[in-house]
Amino acid sequence: MDIELEKIYSGKVRDLYQIDVKRVLMVATDRLSAFDVVFDDVIPGKGEILTQMSNAWFDFFKDDIPNHFTGESVYDVLPEEQAKKLEKRAVVIKKLKPIKVEAVVRGYIAGGGWKEYQKTGMVSGIQLPQGLQLAQELPEVIFTPSTKAKVGDHDENIDFQTMSELIGNDLAQEVKSNAIHLYEKAAQYAKEKGIIIADTKFEFGIDENGVLTLMDEVLTPDSSRFWDVNNYQVGQEPLSFDKQYIRNWLESTGWNKEPPAPRLPQEVIEKTQMLYQRIYNLLFL
Repeated sequence: MDIELEKIYSGKVRDLYQIDVKRVLMVATDRLSAFDVVFDDVIPGKGEILTQMSNAWFDFFKDDIPNHFTGESVYDVLPEEQAKKLEKRAVVIKKLKPIKVEAVVRGYIAGGGWKEYQKTGMVSGIQLPQGLQLAQELPEVIFTPSTKAKVGDHDENIDFQTMSELIGNDLAQEVKSNAIHLYEKAAQYAKEKGIIIADTKFEFGIDENGVLTLMDEVLTPDSSRFWDVNNYQVGQEPLSFDKQYIRNWLESTGWNKEPPAPRLPQEVIEKTQMLYQRIYNLLFL
């Protein structure tokens, strides 16, 4: 829809609009991105679900770390008719200086981490015990950062030393300790709801006063792996409430993970929509 603000950035799934020099409107679209490729097909309602879920987590962490919110609503910056259409998928945020590294935290071995471990016995330069099985809980939570790719490029896993060289050791240590703390707090909460958070990625920025700030999205099915405790079994691909369902389907098609993306069957779109709504309901409703 048309928004009476200047669009300043269009990401894989989010668009940013300039409010003024200090504030931005962030709108979560229904676009789908998988393997760093944006699809033509959308997941109806996805942006609203992800925004409401992120908002709930931001509130959950409000005493742990500053976040990107200004405290205003879309009704403070948009005409009422536009605000009403966007209220569940848009938020007013501070303009931050993004840290160009994704803060990935893993409590279990799965996904790209599992593939890397099978080849090298390591994940992002961290040596892991021999003989781990798919989906096994790790002896301790690990921090496995990646570069933040531009639209159309692929994220790249890096070790902590490389991250320190990119952003400075003090900031890298601060990001790492905060990311692990947030993951562990969320994982404990989710476990009480019958959900395992296998891994997630956080994004951080620096505010005008130099303060580390949690931003973008938090613990959504786009950025995390959520497993059902009741169906979880070491050595098997767990039942997940996240983007892994889409990834598994895509890998079954033989797609080379380069544009153009394949079209999604209607049943895959509907199943994805259902999984996203389900995990939000299980955690927060």
